[in-house]
Amino acid sequence: QVQLVESGGGSVQPGGSLRLSCAASGSIFSINAMGWYRQAPGKQRELVAEITSGGTTNYVDSVKGRFTISRDNIQTTVYLQMNSLKPEDTAVYYCNVRRARVTYWGNGTLVTVSS
Repeated sequence: QVQLVESGGGSVQPGGSLRLSCAASGSIFSINAMGWYRQAPGKQRELVAEITSGGTTNYVDSVKGRFTISRDNIQTTVYLQMNSLKPEDTAVYYCNVRRARVTYWGNGTLVTVSS
């Protein structure tokens, strides 16, 4: 069992920045990948960024160059640095962990980008 708690969401102006954090607890050894998904109103949940245990990263095209995913050395916390935020980035952001062929989700943190 893995428990995930997200933090760092909020409301910002276009062009602003936020840093999301996700702390994992429980059976956190042998994690295969950690990442962030988001779901905007009326849209499907989509992968935003992911980092594997080997350090490989993957981003959705719309955030490349603006968002950066990172993790601590023991892979218990994953971060998403979001710069140059756009209104289109408004969504609930969910932390995601894959371990032992099982996927775990946090409860989400809301990011709102508006004037």
